[in-house]
Amino acid sequence: MNPIIVKFLEDLAKNNNREWFQANKPRYEEAKTAFELFVNSLLPAIAKFDDSVKFLTAKDCIWRIYKDIRFSKDKTPYKTNMGAFMAKGGKKNHGPGYYFHIEPGNFFVSGGVWMPESDITKKIRQEIYYNYDEFKGILNKKEFKKYFSGIDDWDRQKLPPRDFPKDFPGMDLLLNRSFTVSHELDKKIFYSEGLLDHAVKAYKAMLPYNRFLARAIE
Repeated sequence: MNPIIVKFLEDLAKNNNREWFQANKPRYEEAKTAFELFVNSLLPAIAKFDDSVKFLTAKDCIWRIYKDIRFSKDKTPYKTNMGAFMAKGGKKNHGPGYYFHIEPGNFFVSGGVWMPESDITKKIRQEIYYNYDEFKGILNKKEFKKYFSGIDDWDRQKLPPRDFPKDFPGMDLLLNRSFTVSHELDKKIFYSEGLLDHAVKAYKAMLPYNRFLARAIE
């Protein structure tokens, strides 16, 4: 990965204001272009095993750096990370896909479904409930476990959801409201020539998981 991206984000974190950003706009454009080049290399590699991303470009997938601060206590105007969500229809898709995240000290690939509406969460829970052995088998696949330890636990409820028996053996899975999985990238991999290949292998290992979620939603 091009180090100019991280260096720009590090400096932005220290100077998160419009005056600094405007004075350093050329640096931002250079960093954004470098990230677009990487994402445009990722997309055709992912399309080889998941053709839902076949006709996308980086601009369809990369999130804007400008924050919506209307309802936020944090009034800093810019994100201090760059991210791309690669799924059918690009970043506007609310279904499963593939995500790449760059933030100083926090590099990772992830995927699945992030903060869905409650009806989508319910559909996913129902699919897991009726196909528990299949889903458990996906999570326990050797290739999947090579990159992912399970569903991320950052968005869970404390009490078992209604409409499901409390003694269901997979209740721990149903406590999730979001269904994302993540793989941290250490610096050695992130700055290596093998980053693209490493990310693509992680995404490929995620494919059965994403397909299960897509089936639930559809």
